Amino acid sequence: MKKLFIITTLFLIGAACLLSACGGKSIFGSSNVDSTAMRVQKNKRTALDAEMAMNSHDVIGLFKDCAPDYVEYQSGESKPMNIDSAKAAMKDFFTAFPDVKGDSLIYLGQGDTVVVMGTWSGKFKGAMGPMKPTGKPFKVFDEDIFSFNKDGKITSHRSVQSVNTYISQVSKKAH
Repeated sequence: MKKLFIITTLFLIGAACLLSACGGKSIFGSSNVDSTAMRVQKNKRTALDAEMAMNSHDVIGLFKDCAPDYVEYQSGESKPMNIDSAKAAMKDFFTAFPDVKGDSLIYLGQGDTVVVMGTWSGKFKGAMGPMKPTGKPFKVFDEDIFSFNKDGKITSHRSVQSVNTYISQVSKKAH
């Protein structure tokens, strides 16, 4: 029994020394599990910050963590936008829907992608391009898909829901 205790103790001391010498890295190769998990959590936090900026209609906050080469794809129905065009579009959107908000948001992340699912609602209270406000509400389930670079900056955003879904609910023809 005493020999087993001594062998186990020596093994644990040797393992501790080996890990210390390796700087905490695995002797079986570099393991990025912890760093990948931490990067995913950081990206989820950045996506949360963007969605909270959306809820508070803060255009600057919405784009503060975007990479300089950021691309806004929306739902893919229109031409992709650069960051300046996306900021202008969001200002117009907040004018048209000053009470827009997301509820019941769920954040899922893997690798360099974070998906935020939730229900978005608001009323069409301000002009949007040539469209006059109708005062009608919209309520849609949507998903925002954020892509990140290795520095944790948002490189792109996509929505699953078509802009036409929103417009169909707030147009004069909507029932």
